[in-house]
Amino acid sequence: QVQLVESGGGLVQAGGSLRLSCAASGRSFNTMGWFRQAPGKEREFVATFTWIGGTTYYADSVKGRFTISRDNAKNTVYLQMNSLKPEDTAVYYCAGQIIGVSRSPGQYDYWGQGTQVTVSS
Repeated sequence: QVQLVESGGGLVQAGGSLRLSCAASGRSFNTMGWFRQAPGKEREFVATFTWIGGTTYYADSVKGRFTISRDNAKNTVYLQMNSLKPEDTAVYYCAGQIIGVSRSPGQYDYWGQGTQVTVSS
């Protein structure tokens, strides 16, 4: 059974930091991605990481503030979020793509349940 389990969300003041974790089990993926969805908005790309090569991609809105990384031993992907802004408030989802590298949510094969991040001003 394939599972992606996120953790680490919460409430933080603007300028603060949070680290999200995504523990993957059940199969391997070429690419792991983080996406987010705010109320009334479409799900949007945040960052991706390829297991082979470790190539990373970031949305312009988070570049320089967020860092995606992995722990191979734990099969876990992290999203370190610094200098958080109220507009970062959303449910954050971890996703796995079996083949390819994409910023499009529709290209991902498996999804976690999501974790809420709320940034107060």
